[in-house]
Amino acid sequence: MDLVIRGARVVDGSGGPSFRADVAVDGGRIASVVREGGGPRPSGRRVLDAAGLALSPGFVDMHAHSDLALLRDPEHVAKAAQGVTLEVLGQDGISYAPADDRTLGEIRRTIAGWNGGGPGDGSVDFDWRTVGEYLDRIDGAFGGRGTAVNAAYLVPQGSVRMLAVGWDDRPARPGELERMRRLVAEGLEQGALGMSSGLTYTPGMYADDAELTELCRVVARHGGYYCPHHRSYGAGALAAYAEMVELTRTAGCALHLAHATMNFPENEGRAPELLALLDRALAEGADITLDTYPYTPGATTLAAMLPSWAHEGGPDATLARLGDPDAAARIRHDVEVAGSDGCHGVPIDWDTIEISGVVEPALAAYVGRSVAASARAAGEEPWTVALRLLTRDRLGPTILQHVGHEDNVRRIMRHRVHTGGSDGILHGAKPHPRAYGTFPRYLGHYVRELGILTLEECVAHLTGRAAARLRLGDRGLVREGYRADLVLFDPDTVAAGSTFEAPRTPPTGIPYVLVGGAFVMEDGRRTDVLAGRSVRRRADGTAR
Repeated sequence: MDLVIRGARVVDGSGGPSFRADVAVDGGRIASVVREGGGPRPSGRRVLDAAGLALSPGFVDMHAHSDLALLRDPEHVAKAAQGVTLEVLGQDGISYAPADDRTLGEIRRTIAGWNGGGPGDGSVDFDWRTVGEYLDRIDGAFGGRGTAVNAAYLVPQGSVRMLAVGWDDRPARPGELERMRRLVAEGLEQGALGMSSGLTYTPGMYADDAELTELCRVVARHGGYYCPHHRSYGAGALAAYAEMVELTRTAGCALHLAHATMNFPENEGRAPELLALLDRALAEGADITLDTYPYTPGATTLAAMLPSWAHEGGPDATLARLGDPDAAARIRHDVEVAGSDGCHGVPIDWDTIEISGVVEPALAAYVGRSVAASARAAGEEPWTVALRLLTRDRLGPTILQHVGHEDNVRRIMRHRVHTGGSDGILHGAKPHPRAYGTFPRYLGHYVRELGILTLEECVAHLTGRAAARLRLGDRGLVREGYRADLVLFDPDTVAAGSTFEAPRTPPTGIPYVLVGGAFVMEDGRRTDVLAGRSVRRRADGTAR
């Protein structure tokens, strides 16, 4: 045996009671699980004494924004140190494949605030155009060594619409819809596990339900799932959730609700209504799961707050409108008075909008402060500050949006179809701490300190349940024959180190992380191991 993990408290990912066992690893897989008193103890070339530590499957980040970070940073400590061994990329309907030369440039500009990679950023060689080529790029990263952790991908519906329709706010024509069907099918055939949407982001939000239903039918035929960032997390949240449930019911498609929160003052205390909606659908046979992050603020771009009509035509058209006094005044009215669809139908409260990152160094003084606070300090109106940031930084600023409710967060994370997703934006001077702290925060704060979930329940949410949604036949459980993607952590000390003041602080209490049986974290330090590879959908709908 390559390795024996001796005397660990095994929390196996099933949700069942934990138990003491020796776990042997050989050839990148779990060779045996010998319960205490259950037979001869295995031996191996290396024996790791795990007394006092819990052993679980590697954590699955069901909503990650590491699409470029995995290719740029071989260390990738943000996720490796948390015990994440698999990330699901291609989220919120917009990512870098499929693309052509035109749309790749538009995509890079649009989500530079999420990932970097904007014009002039040469840290990644964008040498792919298809989903398969992007997954090949992950496998061949860093001289063919691979990446820090494993990665799966969702076909981004907004990127598909950009290719077939462009940035027009209109229904797709028959030929355009057929091209979108074909692009989604090709992405799934090349290994994507499903399709994502960002229905408060352009151009994906321009799709109507009929169009989305047709694309979901393609996803269903290939055994994938639909992962929408739906049309509202604010004034129309419950209706938006119901829309996704009905749409996927009609299409016969599995549904995974991205960052399933209930935010803004309108939704305080309304999590039970969401959960009742889901329970009714589940009782009727729907295949539904969801993910959340264990924090109240959200994170996105400042430009995302603008009304959808302001984005029609693409980034250059948006900047032109912001530079036109009449158009800018109309945008301001939609944002501050009417409640734009970009801000979930809720008039914006500038005190809740904290700038977390900018592209232009001259604007760095705005980072870490709310738009309202910067305006008060300068004796200006908040819109004046926001307009300056948007235009001078060319739509680049990222934000934290402080609009969540703790009771909603706690209620949703207890639901039986819940999984964990960081929604972690790694780019920017002061990112959301969820990017570095989601999984240890679940285990430390919500399990040990608050008792919202038991340890066994929480680990199942973060591992086995997520793996089942992804149809991974050999991940997500501590079982013989399963891949040795494993985490050893101390249940008494595990905690997120990241805070809003110091968001890149690593966690504590997670000394060992293995990907494919190789230590990517050892004694709490990142090794030089790059054992991550792409995880791809197979013809039978399962993934490897």
